[in-house]
Amino acid sequence: MEPEENSNPAAAPEQLVLEVAAAPAPASGAELKALVEAIVYVAEEPVTAAQIAPVVGQPEEEVRQALAQLASDYGAPQRGLTIREVAGGYKMGTKPEHHEMVREFAKSLKPPLKLSLAALETLAVIAYKQPITAPEIMAIRGVQGAGVLKTLLERKLITTCGRKNVIGRPILYRTTKDFLLQFGLKDLSELPTLKEFEDLRRLALGDEEQPSAEPPAETPAEPAEPTPAENA
Repeated sequence: MEPEENSNPAAAPEQLVLEVAAAPAPASGAELKALVEAIVYVAEEPVTAAQIAPVVGQPEEEVRQALAQLASDYGAPQRGLTIREVAGGYKMGTKPEHHEMVREFAKSLKPPLKLSLAALETLAVIAYKQPITAPEIMAIRGVQGAGVLKTLLERKLITTCGRKNVIGRPILYRTTKDFLLQFGLKDLSELPTLKEFEDLRRLALGDEEQPSAEPPAETPAEPAEPTPAENA
């Protein structure tokens, strides 16, 4: 979170109607207040009662009251965040009196992890096929990848885990605990399915409207059971 405003990646408020599916029944009471709080949290721009009401299935006036209650709750001195009215809507952010300390803390954080498309592809192959050797990774991707492996090793997203018992005894690679932490996974069983992974890849490349081709035979398969070494 940026010091002055919530920086969680999110759609514009008007897109929340599409992203937050309507609940099985209209929200009310404590549920309404909690849902409104969640929407304000994820909204990148100030969000209004008129934008929230269709999502939660309640009149604007009730949503407006929930927003006012949240603003009052977050105004308590023991709260580090605030919900306040900005440009006709409500937005969550840190309190002004905490900005300097929050800025200092933000400066101490590691920069966000940035990986090239080649590195992401290689990491995906390793995640789904581990333990796997460099020649096997090259056979799947169709390109050399020694430099990419070096980068992933330096970032501690992968590690070596012995050698394969074949001619040449190539080194085996697997993902690390840092990989799980970076991608918010409890273990490898939480990796998306191959179909979900392909959908995410298409979205990342901006080609979601294009029909996907059949994956090659060597495309990473469903995630294998995590090995004991994964949690080391």
